[in-house]
Order: sequence, then structure tokens, then C-alpha cells
Amino acid sequence: MNGISADTAHAEGYSLENEWRTLAIAGGIVGLIGLLAMAAPVVTGLSVSLMLGIFLVAGGLVHGIHAFAARGWRGSVWQTTLAIVSVLAGLAALAAPTVALVTLTLALVAYLAVHGLAELAMAMRMPGSAGRTSIAVSGVIAIVLAGLLWVGFPATAAWAIGLLVGANLLVTGLSMVTVAVAARPIDDATSPATKPRGV
Repeated sequence: MNGISADTAHAEGYSLENEWRTLAIAGGIVGLIGLLAMAAPVVTGLSVSLMLGIFLVAGGLVHGIHAFAARGWRGSVWQTTLAIVSVLAGLAALAAPTVALVTLTLALVAYLAVHGLAELAMAMRMPGSAGRTSIAVSGVIAIVLAGLLWVGFPATAAWAIGLLVGANLLVTGLSMVTVAVAARPIDDATSPATKPRGV
């Protein structure tokens, strides 16, 4: 009976209980990449700028192909314009990744400031709510980070994006490992402790 249920569960597809080691290893690798990215934030930031340029050029080409294929469509003019702008922006980012990195840092400052103000406004509209304090603290932290990046600008452009990407990868990797360890079967978790000494 147990063999039939196990075969049925295996046939149904992916099981986290059986594949938790794979997820843990993948999480460890992602976390390690995050640490490396944080150790070399300038290289990471420039890599992000180059990838952004590649994506913009690719997106512009897709828009251009669509505009060419749908020449009778009224929106083809806008598609062509968007294609030209995307390709030019992508080529500019590829030609001067440092300038693109500065632009991304300014966008990050604006995002943190707006995000922080939005969270503070949300907290003010939640009188007596249990999560009000944590939302307000998160908003204050976002605004402080935006202020620190702005005060140190343009020097912060060299490391801010790379550090943020690295930190995000590290947190993602750690969360993957945590989920994998929490999902492992009880037998795997207790087997070393229950194994006889003579074995």
C-alpha cells in the first residue's frame, strides 16, 4: 500500500520533500553568488548596466519587427518610435555603462523615497493596527537609505546597484535554503541521531 502511494506521489510530479537537497544546494549557490556580487559591487553594477542595454536593444528589435509586420495597424507608428527609442537607449547603455549605472542609481533613490513616503502615509491611515509600527519603520528606513544615497551621489553610483543586487541574491538564496530545510522529511532530520553506534 505504501509503495503504491509513493509511486503515485512520484508520478504526480515534483515533491519538495524528496527534492529538498536540490533546492538547498541551489539556494546555497544563489547565496554565494550574492556574496560575490556584494564583494565586487562595481563589477556587479556595470554588469547590470550592460544587461539592461542588451535587454533594451532586444526589446527594441522585437517592437520594430512587430511594427514592420503590422504596417497597416494604426499603432505601428508608436511601435516604430518605441523601437527606435529602446534601441538607442540600449546602445547608449552598452556604449557607456557607467552613465547608465548613474541613471539607475538616481532611479533607485527616487524609488526608495517614493516607497518610503507611501509606507509612512499608509501607516498614518492605520491607527490602532498591529502592523502600523513595522510599516512606519520600513518607510523611515527606505527614506533614510534614499537620503544617504543622494548625499553621497555620484560616488554611491559605483556600488549602490551592485550591493543591492548582491543583497537580494543573498536573501533569496537563504530563503531557498530555509524552505528546503523546513520541507525535509522527518526521517532525514532524525536519522543521524537515531542511528545505532555500532553501525
